[in-house]
Amino acid sequence: MVEGKEISEPLRNTQYVLRFMPYWIVFTLNAFIISPHARMAVQFVDVAEALGITFKHVNGESGRLYYLETMGSGMAFLDYDNDGDLDLYIVNSAPLPGFVTATPPTNVLYRNDGDKGFTDVTVEADVGHRGYGMGCGTADYDNDGDPDLYVTNFGENVLYRNNGDGTFTDVTVHAGVGDSDRWSSSCAFVDYDHDGNLDLYVVNYLDYDIAEDGEWYDVNGRQIYSNPRVYKGVSDALYSNNGDGTFTDVTQRAGVYNDTGKGLGVTCGDYDNDRRIDIYVANDTTPNFLYRNMGDGTFMDLGTIAGVAYNEDGVAEGGMGVDFGDYNNDGFLDIFVTNFSRETNTLYRNNSNGIFTDVTYITHLGDPSFLKLGFGTKFFDTDNDGNLDLFVANGHVYSTVESQSDTLEYAQTDQLFLNMGESSFLDVSERVGAYFSMKRVNRGAAFGDYDNDGDTDIFVVSLNQKAVLLRNDGGNRNNWLMIKTVGVESNRDGIGARIKVVTCSRTQIKEVQAGSSYLSGHDLRLIFGLGAEAKAEEVKIRWPSGLEQTLVDVEANQLLIITEGVDAQTQQLSK
Repeated sequence: MVEGKEISEPLRNTQYVLRFMPYWIVFTLNAFIISPHARMAVQFVDVAEALGITFKHVNGESGRLYYLETMGSGMAFLDYDNDGDLDLYIVNSAPLPGFVTATPPTNVLYRNDGDKGFTDVTVEADVGHRGYGMGCGTADYDNDGDPDLYVTNFGENVLYRNNGDGTFTDVTVHAGVGDSDRWSSSCAFVDYDHDGNLDLYVVNYLDYDIAEDGEWYDVNGRQIYSNPRVYKGVSDALYSNNGDGTFTDVTQRAGVYNDTGKGLGVTCGDYDNDRRIDIYVANDTTPNFLYRNMGDGTFMDLGTIAGVAYNEDGVAEGGMGVDFGDYNNDGFLDIFVTNFSRETNTLYRNNSNGIFTDVTYITHLGDPSFLKLGFGTKFFDTDNDGNLDLFVANGHVYSTVESQSDTLEYAQTDQLFLNMGESSFLDVSERVGAYFSMKRVNRGAAFGDYDNDGDTDIFVVSLNQKAVLLRNDGGNRNNWLMIKTVGVESNRDGIGARIKVVTCSRTQIKEVQAGSSYLSGHDLRLIFGLGAEAKAEEVKIRWPSGLEQTLVDVEANQLLIITEGVDAQTQQLSK
């Protein structure tokens, strides 16, 4: 209970009833509330193969059951050639002892050629790294006008600088961000000190040695995978951008050194509205971190105090993917974390006083996720109605799980939870496309409008399977506004900028992020759903530099390019 606030007995009873009400009753009640015609118009269609995307993840397994091979990989949407179309960079794994192949897997870069589909340009761009890949992030770290790439690995990480001519250069050694001694997972670019240069937060997972793995057995003598509890944690790393192409490791100095964490996901945002960007890390079986930016170059972990280190039962869960988002449109960022099976995913509601409340069951997200194992995830507005929905990519870690359990599955279906607008979500997975009936072993998920039609599409990487590109069909039937930020005094991408869009019916806030979900990067352009509104009454942007700009009477269904301190430009896209 929050100090100074009492929960009334009727409300307490209501919370109890909602939490333990059988899910089929909740589903039935919501079915009467929801408008099937208005809400089920969206369909997601896998168009990867039709558009020339043939990427298949290879984890390098050889039957020896190395824990490393269970984690999969991620990807990033980015416009590497600045032609206005989102391209795709996808991370792959590598051979493990005992795995033999004539064609070693590599990371892949696909160029978006619009109506012609995607073209594999990995070789000509020189980004086909062959390390044991995990995730990646993308942002313009050197403020030269084009997006760069950072790739996390089991082994040395890689920083690719975009040369602006369709090629990249590996500048890892010069930049000083290789970190070859640790197993890195997710990453995020963030200007934590507001100096106009993007810094880099790298999440690290376990103190793991493959030479000591692969010999684990259950009580019946069957070989199984190990699990994160048997390994020590390692600290994440924070690199401060020096503004000259190099970085300095400030992990200790900034107060984010903690070798008890076992990190897999990271997201950045101003959760307490103090105009400073904070960092949240999802840890696997250990308490999550909420690093509050103190404004003096340091952070303080307030995860336990704020109520987001554990679930409501005081249990540290198996955190995988994570995102900040204002799901209830109250002006404060909430947190969603995907977790291990038999734990549920967790939604933390921001109470606007520095404290969060676990509202997983109250919002009907608990039961549907209990037997799932979630990875990639994000808050996004599926149908552009102005309310943030939730996508979760699912798939178990252990391929042997079905021989040990009657209720858990290795391959699982993904889920889409529709925001009902009354602090409640509804699982509509079975009504938004055939893809959601397919059982897969999914990991990373990235979000972006690859076809520039005003709604959000989803790219998903699966363990040892072909990736899928889920085109959103129908999300743009409601009105929308897409916003791209261009920093001048702030970092070039405007990462960390907060945008408020006001219409007659609601007020929404979003922040430009470079890293969230699981191992993945996303479209840096923000899409605001306007529902039936034909315009935004007001668009306010607060830049990391502190500058604020306001636009009024902004017409819907267009790309709005806002340059810091300069009049905005508009560009018509498809509707």
